[in-house]
Amino acid sequence: MDDKTVKNEASDQGAALNETQEPATADTPSAGDNSELEILKAELDLLRAEHQAIHDKHVRLFAEFDNFRKRTAKERLELLQYAGENTLKAVLPVLDDMDRAIANNAKVDDIDTIREGFNLIHQKMVHALGSQGLKAMPDAKGELFDTDRHEAITKAPAPNPELKGKVIDVVENGYTLHDKVIRYAKVVVGE
Repeated sequence: MDDKTVKNEASDQGAALNETQEPATADTPSAGDNSELEILKAELDLLRAEHQAIHDKHVRLFAEFDNFRKRTAKERLELLQYAGENTLKAVLPVLDDMDRAIANNAKVDDIDTIREGFNLIHQKMVHALGSQGLKAMPDAKGELFDTDRHEAITKAPAPNPELKGKVIDVVENGYTLHDKVIRYAKVVVGE
């Protein structure tokens, strides 16, 4: 047999083998393709489960944050409403003393006793507010005018040249709360 005959017979046998097997198409995957498809489906299911877990975690975190925000807003509102509670509790005994003094003053004719009562009540009030952090600024008379502590309500001629630009009178005392100025001293400045 020559080479041409052998080649023809081999091609005829290959054609016969191909006719007995079904041709592979896109619709009918081979056995290797089936296992690959199953792997991809398993990976997809795993990724979907992971996505769902992450989504649930995100939703829970968002709900927790929303609850935290609402709780914080409520606490802040309560804090603002009741911020002065301790101060008012400290001042209530002074108010009680004032009520007793008013009732007692109707029966007393001695002016020195009345003055002493007012001084005691004033001292108690200063102590009660001082315990909450309130302090009166020191007397500013004769000091250089300071815009960080004083508010000039007017200018007046200085009685002597050394008092120009200085405080010559204090109309209202200034106060600090824990070293922060909450009311500037209202003063008259010499010019």
